[in-house]
Amino acid sequence: MSKQYAEPATYEAKLEKVMARLGVDQYDYNWDRFSCWVEFVYKGQHYRFSHSVENAIAHGVNIKYGSDVFAQVVLSLEDLARMVERGIYDLSTWVAGMKMLPAKSNLPDWAKVLQFSEVPKSLDDVETQFRRLAKIDHPDCGGNADQFRTLQNARQQARNYFSE
Repeated sequence: MSKQYAEPATYEAKLEKVMARLGVDQYDYNWDRFSCWVEFVYKGQHYRFSHSVENAIAHGVNIKYGSDVFAQVVLSLEDLARMVERGIYDLSTWVAGMKMLPAKSNLPDWAKVLQFSEVPKSLDDVETQFRRLAKIDHPDCGGNADQFRTLQNARQQARNYFSE
């Protein structure tokens, strides 16, 4: 499968414009191989949009790259900005329905690479997740060697974490 959207820099620039259109002064974002998130402050409250390749596939969207799910989030925010500008939708009503973020966590990098949203409870959870992701990232399965090495390094760091 090939990349479906333009380069990430296109959507980073678009995100900046969308946030300005929505009147959002404080925001942050990140995207990686598997997922993305956009956090912003609106009227003093913190909110987060997140998306992942796994979530897209679970909803029937055939997508492979984290940068493409980032593009989808930015395009969704752009659609919302258009509705607000046209008076179709009130942003404050919509945002009120969103789940507020809990306090930021210090999730270890290895847990992020292994696509955990919180530190797993056991090494068995790590191994299960590693095997699932290895089926995607292994060079024999269409992944590449660098991605697989990153996954293996994260697994080793998790093993070290649980052996301490």
